[in-house]
Amino acid sequence: MTDQYTFQNPVTQYAPIDTEQPELAEPGLETELTPRADLGQDTYRGTGRLTGRRALITGGDSGIGGATAIAFAREGADVAISYLPEEEPDAQRIVALIEEAGRTAVALPGDISSPTAARALVDAAVDGLGGLDILVNNAGKQVSIDKLEDLTDEQFDQTFKTNVYALFWITKAALPHLPEGSSIINTSSIQAYSPSETLVDYATTKASINTISKALAQQLAPRGIRVNVVAPGPVWTPLQPSKGQPIEKVQTFGSDTPLGRAGQPAELAPAYVFLASQESSYVVGETLNVNGGMPSP
Repeated sequence: MTDQYTFQNPVTQYAPIDTEQPELAEPGLETELTPRADLGQDTYRGTGRLTGRRALITGGDSGIGGATAIAFAREGADVAISYLPEEEPDAQRIVALIEEAGRTAVALPGDISSPTAARALVDAAVDGLGGLDILVNNAGKQVSIDKLEDLTDEQFDQTFKTNVYALFWITKAALPHLPEGSSIINTSSIQAYSPSETLVDYATTKASINTISKALAQQLAPRGIRVNVVAPGPVWTPLQPSKGQPIEKVQTFGSDTPLGRAGQPAELAPAYVFLASQESSYVVGETLNVNGGMPSP
């Protein structure tokens, strides 16, 4: 792939995932992923669509969040990324790429499943960036469990705190800082529409994200703040082999899509750029599905 503007066949744009990837410990590191995911670090070409903007991206150290951070920076935005402390090696790679694009990078380690940490994250991002006008709630917890009897109260609670409660806490804390023209982008999933039997808790949170986003979009639109959603399909990130999928399914991950392959984070980033930019000024409460052709409402 040359860049995101090159005309090419999407079926063969990336090879299907062919890997003997061992299971990774949570939360999974990009540096331990085989093959490495394409975050657009060698391909994404910006055109100034976010010049002067200031963005906070949760889960911005790797995968979709990392690709979005790179794209935002190359479009002219300063970017703060949040991540778990154990993901520091991945985060520093993204920080270096943001700075390489000539933009300010703010690294914010912490566990957003804690309300105190989630709210403090916003204050730190505003301090580091000098303001805030783009919020991307992207961080997520996904752990595959075969049987409901084995899904513990603790995991169910932690999945909701990371995926839904943190979105609530962070968005609420960010609102006083978001001027007219700001954009909030939340990350849902194909799991909201076509849930896997092993992802009961995760799929439920993603449906919740769609609903809360559509309600909030109506509330905030009159204030000049747009809320939208990106719903990825199967995308190759460290989340998958770190218990996000049964390890035996990782080797054929994404092969059941109409394109016959998993997506790469670099293919998701342009959706976030579009929804953050003024090009989408009349797009409110939309869920943009980027899933290789998997049917969704």
